[in-house]
Amino acid sequence: MKKKYFFLVAFLLLFCSSCETKKDFIFDSTSLTMAIDNPPATLKSMDVNDYYSSVVLSQIMEGLVSIDPKDLTVKPQIASSWQISDDGLHYAFVIRNNIYFHPHKAFNSKKERLLQPSDIRHTFERICSKGKKGEATHAYSFLFKDNLIGAAEFFEGEADTISGMAIKDQTITLSLKTKDANFLNKLGNICAAISSKKVDLRKNDNSVIGTGPFCFSKYRKQNKLELVRNADYYEKDIYGKSLPYLDRLNFVFQIDKTAQLSLFEKHQTDLMIGIPENCIAKIFEGRIEDFNSKPPVLVMHNNPLLTTNYYSFNLTDVRFQNIKVRQAFNYALNKQMLDQEVLHKQYSALGYYGIVPPVAEVFKGYDYVGINKYGYTFQPEKAKKLLAEAGYPKGRKFGIVELRINNNGLHAAVAAEVSKQLKACLNIEVKIIRSSFEQKNKAAIEANGALFASAWTADYADPETFLANFYGKNIPSDREQKSTINIARYSNSVFDILFEQAKNSTKKTDAFDYYAKAEKVLLQDPPFIPLWYSGDIQLVYSSVRNLHFNVMNMFIFKEVYKKEWTTDEYLHTSK
Repeated sequence: MKKKYFFLVAFLLLFCSSCETKKDFIFDSTSLTMAIDNPPATLKSMDVNDYYSSVVLSQIMEGLVSIDPKDLTVKPQIASSWQISDDGLHYAFVIRNNIYFHPHKAFNSKKERLLQPSDIRHTFERICSKGKKGEATHAYSFLFKDNLIGAAEFFEGEADTISGMAIKDQTITLSLKTKDANFLNKLGNICAAISSKKVDLRKNDNSVIGTGPFCFSKYRKQNKLELVRNADYYEKDIYGKSLPYLDRLNFVFQIDKTAQLSLFEKHQTDLMIGIPENCIAKIFEGRIEDFNSKPPVLVMHNNPLLTTNYYSFNLTDVRFQNIKVRQAFNYALNKQMLDQEVLHKQYSALGYYGIVPPVAEVFKGYDYVGINKYGYTFQPEKAKKLLAEAGYPKGRKFGIVELRINNNGLHAAVAAEVSKQLKACLNIEVKIIRSSFEQKNKAAIEANGALFASAWTADYADPETFLANFYGKNIPSDREQKSTINIARYSNSVFDILFEQAKNSTKKTDAFDYYAKAEKVLLQDPPFIPLWYSGDIQLVYSSVRNLHFNVMNMFIFKEVYKKEWTTDEYLHTSK
């Protein structure tokens, strides 16, 4: 990755300088720093399938629509408006005519930087094109493959254009095969961000050029990424002032949460997400007034997240093609012991449900009670019996199981406990392979291993985003290709039918009913081991304003600014 980053710096330092010009709205501080666990796994938006890449690139790149961090609703972005046909199959987007790509030497003038509908056509055709090794982009598998008319034919080289995409003047129309209630939500994902045709067509140019509120500036010492204000950004606040407010947005990459907390306490970062339970007492020690004063110095938020932590089986491994083996692994784990030894309440719930996190206030009416009946409790004798019936009595001849995890202290501790429990219950040896987040993801999508530590955070607030990870049609037709969504390579015709019925439902209640039925099928034929559902404690200095925490830990910083409170202002605002 080092060569890639230095290559980016060489280009971006030259052509992003005009991104930072004097703005017309000044606050006490013009820079914000946030720590996240890992650097982006990719800087290519159409391949983004992880949280860390998404949170960074969402400040730089934009799609036709976006997700509002305040309430997770879909809002206009590059498209100023849209219309949906009565049958729900045709989406007509009106493209704004005042959006400019970030500076780059591919452009000879500002006029050439003006986003055109042809850039959107180019982006979607690029998304629907095979890579050098015949692989599909994540955006194609996630968004267009089964949705957009003509996308599959274009991908296979059977057509020169995508028949379901039409452009007339400033309007682009996308036509779907079947109704998809979440199509707009999916278009709001960073993998559907629009890029410049001029920049993309340059050979060996990996520049990160978008239309977003911040421009890519540079990496520093490989553990810090700096973004700078896009002076040509088109959006304004309700008072007509130009966005974004911040001049600088910095990301620090630090996998150690204790080290992250230390940075925060030294005020080297402005917010922190995911505070370990065992650090909470230390935070309050001697500084309770920082939280209780008016105005406070620090603000704490605590909320459940739409994030499921689980281990995914590799179903190309013949051992795990036996359903009894997978059930045995699930029954062999004592999750209460996992909490006592490792997690120490760092969750919103333990994994006795399925893949969809039990956040009832978000998924109102979802059948968590019915799903829980199919969840896995610790039943060691049942686990041993199932493993013996599968042909491996007392674990004999099963062989070593490679469990791949990324270098995270909590996940390493969980893996050690899981390894200990599987050995004690099933007499199965687990070899833990630690690597970077990027390396672990690469191994998972290439099916290089037996078990993979996984965490899925919702792309949008709907059960579909979790269950899609096990949809059979998300497996590449060529089994040698990477499987970026369905890493388990799980296929169950009953599950697929129920999943499709849910997607095609016109009523949300019907969709939830089908999704719940699909999840019950998934639990009876488990391609994964649910472990825990995340709940996060977040800390932020009170001077950080307009920052919205949500169940997806999704952040957009264009309206965020920093300004210390006066006592009178705080008391007036908090009334």
